[in-house]
Amino acid sequence: MKLSVNFIICNNLYWVLCLCVALLWRVCGFKGLLFSMRFLYKPLTGVIKMASAAKKPKLSTAATSQSNGIPSKSNDIEEFMKKLQSKREETAASILDYKFNKKRVRIVSQEQMVPDKLEGVVYWMSRDSRVQDNWAFLFAQKLALKHEVPLHVCFCLIAKYLDASVRQFDFLIKGLEKVAADCKKLNISFHLLEGSGDEVLPQWVVKHNIGAVVCDFNPLRVPLGWLDGAKKKLKKDVPLIQVDAHNIVPCWVASEKQEYSARTIRNKINSKLDEYLTEFPPVIKHPYSAKFEPEPIDWDEAIVSREADKNVGPVDWARPGYDNALKMLKSFLDQRLKEFATKRNDPTKDALSNLSPWFHFGQISVQRVALCVQEHKGKQTESVNAFLEEAIVRRELADNFCFYCEHYDSIKGASNWAQKTLDDHRKDKRTHIYTLEQLAKSETHDDLWNSAQIQLVKEGKMHGFLRMYWAKKILEWTPTPEDALKYSIYLNDHYSIDGRDPNGYVGCMWSVCGIHDQGWAERAVFGKIRYMNYEGCKRKFDIKAFIARYGGKVHKYVPKK
Repeated sequence: MKLSVNFIICNNLYWVLCLCVALLWRVCGFKGLLFSMRFLYKPLTGVIKMASAAKKPKLSTAATSQSNGIPSKSNDIEEFMKKLQSKREETAASILDYKFNKKRVRIVSQEQMVPDKLEGVVYWMSRDSRVQDNWAFLFAQKLALKHEVPLHVCFCLIAKYLDASVRQFDFLIKGLEKVAADCKKLNISFHLLEGSGDEVLPQWVVKHNIGAVVCDFNPLRVPLGWLDGAKKKLKKDVPLIQVDAHNIVPCWVASEKQEYSARTIRNKINSKLDEYLTEFPPVIKHPYSAKFEPEPIDWDEAIVSREADKNVGPVDWARPGYDNALKMLKSFLDQRLKEFATKRNDPTKDALSNLSPWFHFGQISVQRVALCVQEHKGKQTESVNAFLEEAIVRRELADNFCFYCEHYDSIKGASNWAQKTLDDHRKDKRTHIYTLEQLAKSETHDDLWNSAQIQLVKEGKMHGFLRMYWAKKILEWTPTPEDALKYSIYLNDHYSIDGRDPNGYVGCMWSVCGIHDQGWAERAVFGKIRYMNYEGCKRKFDIKAFIARYGGKVHKYVPKK
């Protein structure tokens, strides 16, 4: 072992000092010793300080794994991943050994049988960008294994999607890069096709003699349009099969109609959880190799070439991919779940799962998260129940609304009572009127609202409780209900990582149009739509602490002449 210079100096001085003390004691006695030590101590203190015990070293970045702003030991995450994989393998060796629930599947095309002569099956990945815990991926592998052919995954990437910014494209594409790497390990070819699915997928299917197309489920207008277009353009003998890999209870199984509220759908979903909230089998290494190589993918170019606002960039706290989703899940289970029941509506407390970005892009399965959370029911019953209500019932209610209501992002989609009350108060005087630009820049007279908007812009998310207040104030401060809904949807879609999502549309529709709510006491502008105000927030949480954190200021209101 190498000794430091300081240690050697100090060690030698120690023995010199001992010798001096012994001699002085023998020659001078006790009093002489004390007198002499005054002179010995002073010149030695500088050296002794040099050789004092070293401070405990701080852990370097290599010693801890920093992900999503939450330190977590990499070994813990690896063990967590192994534990989940073991559960899959204990469930079944592969999807061929698993009794797949056919109610998760609906055949979109007229053709229902896979042709005899085929050279592959493709999973058209869209909403659910992950490999494991993905019913659509599993069903596609089931078909490929059954017919002894290669399995392919295609993602069709469009240049522009609604009001998405580079923030969302970056999260999506970097997540897909990890999916491609996982697929390669499993002998499954991943293909990134440029263009919408209805434009580029049918010709790719023909070119490579693909015998079946499996896709995941999205209830929104644009993806449903892609599905319909692909259905019309695919060869007549190629079945197009959709699997709901996003919801625990498939949307079309949970209910056959638009539900009025959580109250009307809750039992329909909860009564089916024994059947659907099950463990997953694994996606395995595919035994049949493709006869052609995928086109090389320039992932960086895929991001920069999108037609999206590059001023709204990625955020540090949420990093894409299944591995980072698991880190966030693990930190929720270990640190925040116990607080969820009592503190989830307090924006100053860290009690939320923070998983919504990964849920939105399908980088982790809600079903997997629900299974993990359920394991804590014995000790944290109230928090577990509260989380499952939001993650399952409320989320699937949002999909139900968007799937069965054509006008899910319009005043036309509101209930008759809400449309009437908003129209009755259309001409009410607004105390403040703000433009979209002023709202985006957090330039209102309300420092709490401004702080919430700053959080959205900087972090790509807004606390759920404040999102309700935020959207309701937009209704109060814009010329018409139509403007309020348009502005709130735009701001959410443009800045929030989980924008352009059924939960986002329903959140805005609840706040502005009273969707899944009831009529309340009538007042100006709002009519019978539920009202929220600054004073009410004061009673709920420490608004000064929240404002101090994000720095929202009170801007003087100058009415337009």
